[in-house]
Amino acid sequence: MALQDLLPGRLGFGTAPLGNMFRAIPEAEARATVDAAWSDGIRYFDNAPFYGAGLAEFRMGEALAGKPRDDYVISTKVGRLVLDEVEDVSTRDLGEKGEVFKHGRPNKIVNDYSEDATLRSIEDSLKRLQTDRIDIVWVHDVAQDFYGDEWLGVFESARKGAFKALDRLRDEGVITAWGLGVNRVEPIELLLDLQGPRPDGFLLAGRYTLLDHERALQRVMPKVSERGLGIVVGGPYSSGALVGGPNFEYAPATPAILDKVARIKALADRHGISMKAAGLQFALAHPAVAAVIPGASQPGRIAEDRAALNERVPTDFWRELRAAGVVHPTAPLPGGA
Repeated sequence: MALQDLLPGRLGFGTAPLGNMFRAIPEAEARATVDAAWSDGIRYFDNAPFYGAGLAEFRMGEALAGKPRDDYVISTKVGRLVLDEVEDVSTRDLGEKGEVFKHGRPNKIVNDYSEDATLRSIEDSLKRLQTDRIDIVWVHDVAQDFYGDEWLGVFESARKGAFKALDRLRDEGVITAWGLGVNRVEPIELLLDLQGPRPDGFLLAGRYTLLDHERALQRVMPKVSERGLGIVVGGPYSSGALVGGPNFEYAPATPAILDKVARIKALADRHGISMKAAGLQFALAHPAVAAVIPGASQPGRIAEDRAALNERVPTDFWRELRAAGVVHPTAPLPGGA
């Protein structure tokens, strides 16, 4: 099933912040945020065991307990197993994401893309999420940003294990769809060129945004569109940099990124529009994009995202962005600008 047909709306909810991403979020605040998303009408929730070593899934399970299961779509990820064993969080080797979830649960996380680990991961997620099924399963972070030069070997392990297992589970009706959940375009390119695995789409975080989209636009989007697949855009605000935050891709934003943000904001201010509207509407203008899933850890952020999605953005704003060289010449823009 195409992601565009499976997902109930173009605005979803990314649960990474619920795993205590960057800060310790009180339980009441986390619950209120999910409740606000539900009240807003959001019915797609993306999770991962990696988010706070299971914390985000536990919180999501509690928040959705009692909700009609057919009323929402839920996705989670495989590739990282959360064990009962407790470890010293400061000793974790999590690549460039090492500090992101230091406030999460102290449970040990192991990387395992085998078939057995995939099945166990799904079983564990079902328990944490308090649900009887998971609609979409993403294979998590099989890319350079986590594994460096060893990523091709990790990808090969996933090809022999997770990909085959998920193909079978989808064909058996246990799950509805599967794909990769990554922060880089190269694994998507590689999977699309393989004979055998049949993914349904991809979650691409941070790679199709106003601040960074050229590589995805040229190397991934055409193939995805040709095959009738879909993209879920994660991190549409580029780790917060687009909307005034200090981080870009889990690290302090560089002067070049800050300059690009300032140029976009100057145009947005001139037209009286929000940066969130610019970011969300740009991502959704590409026909391959099925949904965007900005993360939130405060209830008020949900209303901001919905307002940004519905905000009227003048066509002249998009034209001026293109003329200023902020967006690629071939990137689709809202309204055909």
